[in-house]
Amino acid sequence: MAFIVVYDANVLYPNVIRDLLIRIAQAGLVQAKWTDKILDETFGALTSKLPDVDPLKWERLRGLMQTAIRDSLVVGYEPLIEVVTGLPDLDDRHVVAAAIKCKAQVIVTENIRDFPDSALATWNVEAKQPDAFVMDQINLDSRAVYSAVQQIADTWNNPPGTIGDVLDAMARAGLVESVAALS
Repeated sequence: MAFIVVYDANVLYPNVIRDLLIRIAQAGLVQAKWTDKILDETFGALTSKLPDVDPLKWERLRGLMQTAIRDSLVVGYEPLIEVVTGLPDLDDRHVVAAAIKCKAQVIVTENIRDFPDSALATWNVEAKQPDAFVMDQINLDSRAVYSAVQQIADTWNNPPGTIGDVLDAMARAGLVESVAALS
């Protein structure tokens, strides 16, 4: 069985990273998890950054994400928020509480400093930046990750996308080591 990861809102925000992380989960490399609160943060940020986008588009995307990965939603984690200590930002406790609830081994986040090892060690959870996380997946099954990149390229149709286009987008999004490994 694949190990369990919680995707933080900041890695679900960038389109190409979100798409890749979801496809990695669909390939069975990991069991991806998130909460409604994490999705609220994601779509709140998207709405704020792109106010001219029809809100129905965001609702549709949220629904697609929920159906793309079976059993992705963590519920019932709220009572655990109070036991989470040692985080620089108390507003991040819900992410760790969700990881505890679903027995995740990894939290994938851009804000690695917000999840210090000293606060996560008690729960046997590790925080990883997306590039390091994707590199781990490449090391486990590079063909599955490359296939996920190809699937993303296949969905780009205005204009049509290539693997090179997706790799360029990944590099711009900060997945530099992963792009080098896949090139």
